[in-house]
Amino acid sequence: MAIPAQPNIKLVNTPDYRENYSNSVQIRVNVWDFFLVFGTLQQQSETQVEVRNFQGIYLSPQQAKALMSLLQQNVTSYEGAFGEIKLDPRMAGGGPVN
Repeated sequence: MAIPAQPNIKLVNTPDYRENYSNSVQIRVNVWDFFLVFGTLQQQSETQVEVRNFQGIYLSPQQAKALMSLLQQNVTSYEGAFGEIKLDPRMAGGGPVN
């Protein structure tokens, strides 16, 4: 069976499109979807951290898996060009990574 040709894709930004910087991503999962909450983490004091969430995005499980694959490919490529990305060892235990 022949594979159908891929359609041409036109990317269009809506009037409310915005780009933001995030150094905090929280992920919530349920049976139907993945919910990514983006924010900025700010150290208020030695013992206090504030996360200011600004955007939540729902993804289907299929889109979450496709995103995971694309991120893995791009992180591998980045590390090949610039060296290993080191993670904070305090986050190695599976706790929240913000």
